[in-house]
Amino acid sequence: MIVIAIAGFCAGGINAIVGSGTLVTFPTLVAFGYPPVVATMSNAVGLVAGGVSGTWGYRRELGGQWDRLRWQIPASLLGAALGAWLLLHLPDKAFTTIVPILLVGALILVVTGPRIQSWARARAEAEGRTPDHVGTGRMVALTAVTFAVGVYGGYFTAAQGILLIGVMGALLPESMQRMNAAKNLLSLLVNVVAAASYTMVAFDRIDWAAAGLIAVGSLVGGSVGARYGRRLSPTALRAAIVALGLIGLWRLLTA
Repeated sequence: MIVIAIAGFCAGGINAIVGSGTLVTFPTLVAFGYPPVVATMSNAVGLVAGGVSGTWGYRRELGGQWDRLRWQIPASLLGAALGAWLLLHLPDKAFTTIVPILLVGALILVVTGPRIQSWARARAEAEGRTPDHVGTGRMVALTAVTFAVGVYGGYFTAAQGILLIGVMGALLPESMQRMNAAKNLLSLLVNVVAAASYTMVAFDRIDWAAAGLIAVGSLVGGSVGARYGRRLSPTALRAAIVALGLIGLWRLLTA
């Protein structure tokens, strides 16, 4: 019980800063003998609490993003519903084989994000547009990818935050902290939809003791992570994302 609660605390903090906390709690539950689907569903339910505290901690950075989020939020909700349905109908490890590939791609985008943004700004200025303008094409692409990440998150929540940060960093003229705030909100919504779906359809397959321990730990961890994550410089935050992402990739490949 202590180990699971500590894993929940670590996951809550990591999710608030980076977004791969499931790579701590999921292997912990599996190591204690929980079947993969039971671990996935119990973990998703428990991490909702950490998502709430992490999102609340970043509430100031969400200001001014609602014109874009009004498209991303429905995309995340619909994607999460589809992903949760797939988890209940597809083989246990149907998606896990592509997780390392997605994670590598996301980390590459996190690293190259500044260069991509600089190129986008230069192109916008050359075309007479404001550098912070997000055109229809990029908005459509962002919404579509947000939906796809929502499907993935509803099925297997690990590293969905890194995927979102990577894509938003490539498509949006936003700061790392503001993108992190949007990532926290969208990841929370995906977890809420997934948790609600699991509860309604497979209530008896959720281990509520494990979910409760993760919830308590992640609630505190999310608050702590948001408090200190907001103080990191863009470079430090980007480095933290890459470092923890590589650790998560190593855990996935050696599991």
